[in-house]
Amino acid sequence: MTESMQPAPEGSNMHEEPAAGRDELLATCWTSAGDAASDRPDLRSPLTLRERIEAASSAGFRGFGLLSDDLPAAVAEYRLSGIRAILADNGIVHLELEGIPYWWDDGPRRAESDRVRHDVLEAAEALGARHIKVTPDGDDGPWDRGRWAARFAELAVQAQGVGARLGIEFFPWSNVKTLQDGLRLVADAGHEAGGVVIDTWHIARAHTPVPDLASVPLERIIGVELNDADEQVVGTLFEDTVHRRRYCGDGVFDLSGMITSLRTAGWNGPWGVEILSDEHRSRPVGQALQRAAASARRALDAPKRTSSEP
Repeated sequence: MTESMQPAPEGSNMHEEPAAGRDELLATCWTSAGDAASDRPDLRSPLTLRERIEAASSAGFRGFGLLSDDLPAAVAEYRLSGIRAILADNGIVHLELEGIPYWWDDGPRRAESDRVRHDVLEAAEALGARHIKVTPDGDDGPWDRGRWAARFAELAVQAQGVGARLGIEFFPWSNVKTLQDGLRLVADAGHEAGGVVIDTWHIARAHTPVPDLASVPLERIIGVELNDADEQVVGTLFEDTVHRRRYCGDGVFDLSGMITSLRTAGWNGPWGVEILSDEHRSRPVGQALQRAAASARRALDAPKRTSSEP
């Protein structure tokens, strides 16, 4: 094993349990990326990784998400050992690594997908990542459920082998459209390291009943992402999610109901905050992260206040 592959040292566990009564927040990759968006040819953030991590820490985040597209430049600048030190120095204890394109594919795209997979798994082990997040086919093409389940199980084994778990985030415009679709894929894969990442935007836009969240098996919840939106979808679902998400409490989602249901399921964090919008990208990263964190904390505190009222 090379120096870069050495796992996070003992005493620097990247996924500690939160202090009692305290909700810990994780800034997902897009929330700290600055002027970057998932509908552009180049997905990379224009900001340095150190700048992003320091801004997230200053805003009170204890978790941080990093997109695989940003990983090569970060490793070239800091090495994995340097990234680990920056995370530790800024009190980041939960790391999410996101993005292995076409992880299900056996065709001509497999070689590039495997290259990214190798880099993500290497980073997950060296940095002590909490989990790896992947996404379904956003083109919603024909698919073989059995083959997808087998590929997800294969990747879950690899994630577990480097000390992480694997979560799939379902999208209403993809082949894995709903919470139930995601849970079915995970069940078919049948590996204990696999589960779903639940984004409130996708729950609301797929019209999933909020009470359904309370019955999700806790061991199948890999992550949760909070955000909000207006009632009206503008453009396609993909365009709306990339350009017009709102800070928590600025839209119409039943965030209190979702949070209460997820707590009923046993989820206690870390709570991801995933803000993608033109407004968010236009702000300096420090200011954007401060606003994202403050709005998420208000959303998390609202059900507690309601339950404590006589």
